[in-house]
Amino acid sequence: MKIGSIAVMAGVLMNTVSVFAWAEDPTEVKGAGNTMIDIAGHEVPVVAGGLYDRFRSNPPLSTIESEAPDVDLSWFKGLKKTKVDIGFESYSPNFYYKNNRITAVFTADLERLRELIPAEVLDKVQPLQVWPGRGLVAFTAYSYEYCDNDSYNEIALSIVTNKPGSSNLGPISLIGQSMSKDFWGYVLKLPVNTELARVRGAVGYNLPKWLTGINRRDNDKSVIFEIVDHDTGKVDVVFEGRKLTAPSNEVELVTNSFTNVGHDGALTYGYAVSRQLSHAASTSADSVNLTLNEGSLSGFMKSLKLGKLMKYEYVPQFQSALYAPEPLQSILATE
Repeated sequence: MKIGSIAVMAGVLMNTVSVFAWAEDPTEVKGAGNTMIDIAGHEVPVVAGGLYDRFRSNPPLSTIESEAPDVDLSWFKGLKKTKVDIGFESYSPNFYYKNNRITAVFTADLERLRELIPAEVLDKVQPLQVWPGRGLVAFTAYSYEYCDNDSYNEIALSIVTNKPGSSNLGPISLIGQSMSKDFWGYVLKLPVNTELARVRGAVGYNLPKWLTGINRRDNDKSVIFEIVDHDTGKVDVVFEGRKLTAPSNEVELVTNSFTNVGHDGALTYGYAVSRQLSHAASTSADSVNLTLNEGSLSGFMKSLKLGKLMKYEYVPQFQSALYAPEPLQSILATE
């Protein structure tokens, strides 16, 4: 189905932060060229000799420079990694050196969005209301071509919310986030296509990740992501975004943050800073074609009663730094 359009500023949520089953048997994804490692008691297949196998999220930039000489590392040289315990030993931030994404922001049923946010989170943040009865969701397809976790694809479905500790003023809050390029949300679904990405996200960030097929392809006009239903093996969701002409090459920094509940029940927040190297946006309905079939993700998305397309973003080149979760109280105390 094609979703209609209306002009308004809206942000993109990462990670945020998407087909609904856990791949519990690592042999399902173990194959030639993989080796098994332990992450918090999970046996995880990773690329033998890949970045994660060798460096566990802390590769020297000199290695990246040697293996990917076409990647600009100037931004990463100004960022410092620190060792963290997120249920396993890791380093924060996690670096994503070469990536691309497409995002569509739609209106959705406000009451349904409120129902989907846990009560303790809803006490701190609420969906932004753009007009009576309608909130916003962001649907993003990521292709991480080269990162500390090797490479993988990810789909993020998130509710656009106010910032914790700030007033929810609906469209005014939305415009404020757009102007500051500091967006907040609550992540609903986050499927990935590698077990490494699933385990790291589920254990380290308590995010709703599961393993399924996510296929990316493109042609002269569009980028297409096909999301497979884990139970049936059939394509469930097809997200096609137009390759917008003349994208800007002006470097732009965008922060996408999410509020969540940690494994211990305490509220947390996480965020990623993206350095957008090539980007364009549109509010035209022709920019996006979203096909929902009969699988679990499609059924869930249909329940949101998606409406008008508010904004489409085509970002063929970006870099990102994903930070480990922190207690939400640490930022509420400063508000």
